[in-house]
Amino acid sequence: MSCINGKTYLDRINRLHNNVWINGAKITGNLSEHPAFKGVMKSQAMLYDMQYEKAFQDILTFKSSSTGDNVGTSYLEPKTKEDLAKRRKSFQVWAHQNVGMMGRSPDYMNTVVMTFAACAKLFGDKQYTENMRNFYTHCRENDLSLTHTFIQPQVNRSALYFENASDAIAARVIEENKDGLVIHGARLLATQGGMTDELLVFPTGAFHFDAAYAYAFSIPSNTPGLKFVCRESFDNGKSHYDHPLSSRFEEVDSVVLFDHVTIPWDRVFLNGNTDIASRLYTDSSFMPLQVHQVTSRNIIKTEFILGILQSLVDAIKVGEYQHIQEKITEVIVTLETLKALLTASEVHASIDQWGTMVPDRKPLMAAMNLFPRTYPRFIEIMQLIGASGLVSIPTEMDFQSEIGDELRHYLQSADRDGYEKVKLFRLAWDLSMSSFAGRQILYERFFFGDPVRLASGLYRDYDRSEYVKWVEEFLNRQK
Repeated sequence: MSCINGKTYLDRINRLHNNVWINGAKITGNLSEHPAFKGVMKSQAMLYDMQYEKAFQDILTFKSSSTGDNVGTSYLEPKTKEDLAKRRKSFQVWAHQNVGMMGRSPDYMNTVVMTFAACAKLFGDKQYTENMRNFYTHCRENDLSLTHTFIQPQVNRSALYFENASDAIAARVIEENKDGLVIHGARLLATQGGMTDELLVFPTGAFHFDAAYAYAFSIPSNTPGLKFVCRESFDNGKSHYDHPLSSRFEEVDSVVLFDHVTIPWDRVFLNGNTDIASRLYTDSSFMPLQVHQVTSRNIIKTEFILGILQSLVDAIKVGEYQHIQEKITEVIVTLETLKALLTASEVHASIDQWGTMVPDRKPLMAAMNLFPRTYPRFIEIMQLIGASGLVSIPTEMDFQSEIGDELRHYLQSADRDGYEKVKLFRLAWDLSMSSFAGRQILYERFFFGDPVRLASGLYRDYDRSEYVKWVEEFLNRQK
């Protein structure tokens, strides 16, 4: 098979009839028609449609070695620097379509599957290795959509908290039988939960204390006993004018409940081996390949934010003020820094132990630490520049009413009438003040986990020995 189009994606998810709950009720009809999902699923379908557009086909697809059909570029295991560049271009074509707002667009999880298939021997057991490779091929040839869950419920975050196995909350292996593993409990945080073909689950830190948490697998989203409990949707079902971002890109997050779910043995990648579980992220190229995708998207998101900010400045003619220029420059500096770090990662890429061309980890780790700290500042700058204009934003229906002409006149700006000005400011509001905006800030802050831990990880992993040695040599100079 080849890459799919948007209609295939929508039809396939609708046919699954996944067990999805929202606002206290189970969704019984087509998921793509539900108010909480229809906007983002339509946006996701548009990404799949782009794989068939002549302008993008060479970037978004490549020829499968198995069938010769076109498959998604995000499944391409890079063997050369040119492959890395192709992957980056494909990430950014999709990110441009969703203005960087979809953190779980299909290329993110496709990269996860590709990465672990490339280092499948790391899973140790011969059957698990084969399972991982087979699953990658299955995903690639069928262009499956995936979500994942890497997080346990926040019951007690103290360092020495242990759960009673008989009444565990976090999902764990409770049984092994001829059919497979039996998983029971809960996991967080499945973004796009219920609106993908598959759910991928990998181990979290709890396996250090209990091998029952040392598992990895993937199962169809409609597997019996699997339930997605969604948070309140921030898509209010209103027009693109009133909610230009949330009406299109609201990726609903969900808690995943496993009620004695059986994982078939051919879908198990890891079971009970705490040593391998502890090395999955350190001995693989998971981190640099994932951050390569994420940074590619973050660059596009930053470009879009810069465009909004400059549009605000132009609309109300405040560009002559130095404090405004300084604020815009902050975004420019971050944008150019991210671009330089991404370029450096590709220029200094090298083949890893698994035969994969991997971008240089160091600049990507810097990018991973930079963006969570600067993104909230971008939003603050938007609020400071927009000021009262972010409050004086009537709805589209107001402009369609008998007072519409008055609003067009009284709410005009230096370069556009009131309708167009409010349209711009509603976009800025949706990104800086709405519920959607709050979720985006939190999401970017913790995309790869606690920023303090990320900084500690960079401190531990970054080799500074040659610089220390240089200082020592300088201090010992005789001349």
